[in-house]
Amino acid sequence: MTARVRMADVLPDLPVPATPRAHVCVLASLNFPGITVEDVGLIRRFTRLALTTLIELGATFELWDTTEALDNPSGAGEFDGLLLLGGGDIDGSCYGVSTPNPAGYGIDARADRDAFDAIEATVAADRPIFGICRGSQLLNVARGGTIVPDIVDYALHHGAPGEPTFVDEPIDIVPGTRLASILGADRITGRSGHHQAVDRVGTGLVVTARALDGIVEGIEDPDRFYLGVQWHPEDVDGPAADRQRLFSAFVDAAARSRAVYLAANSASLASTAASSGDA
Repeated sequence: MTARVRMADVLPDLPVPATPRAHVCVLASLNFPGITVEDVGLIRRFTRLALTTLIELGATFELWDTTEALDNPSGAGEFDGLLLLGGGDIDGSCYGVSTPNPAGYGIDARADRDAFDAIEATVAADRPIFGICRGSQLLNVARGGTIVPDIVDYALHHGAPGEPTFVDEPIDIVPGTRLASILGADRITGRSGHHQAVDRVGTGLVVTARALDGIVEGIEDPDRFYLGVQWHPEDVDGPAADRQRLFSAFVDAAARSRAVYLAANSASLASTAASSGDA
């Protein structure tokens, strides 16, 4: 029987904040075609730590698993922010590639479409989005960008056959970007295990980080919190301080979005109540 990730495997055993700073939609494919026992272990660890970090920062969440079709992916726009976690490759047809990739992994075009609908709705609602690994690639493709189908010289990004998948990767951060202001460093060490990455950058996006071989490791929209990183800050074996900085920046942005919405909504309710009183 193929191993699978259950929702119960990734939910933190922590009390949720009684008065949350923000309520976040978390999108993940807990299972995907061709999932391996190693994948299952990684997804359990990474997802659980990501959700734990949100709670520790005062946020609550709903975890939407795109293993099965979402009833209403556009409902993501009703949350204070959207977090896109890792998983399998994006179907090449989503960025104009019709030839199947021999190195393709965990491809599920329906899950991709659900993710794009969630991204579109969140952007329309002017909410912050943070994407990790596959999540970062989804953010790029959603803006018309493309993906490197397979990094041939993978040594910086992925373990060799028979070795651990994840490696410590030196990553250069582009000065003057939102990412640089969040991390406060010119170079970090990221936990990486990817064979694909952003190729042509999508409309309105800029590169914020590169590997030593020039591969894109981070993207963002300079005009809004639309941020993606290719490495895995939610790996417990990576630097905890960088994870805290990235997740804190996202939760802070979601909290600001929440405050703006509540202020606008309160004004609207007050105006409605006043109009009713006048009548």
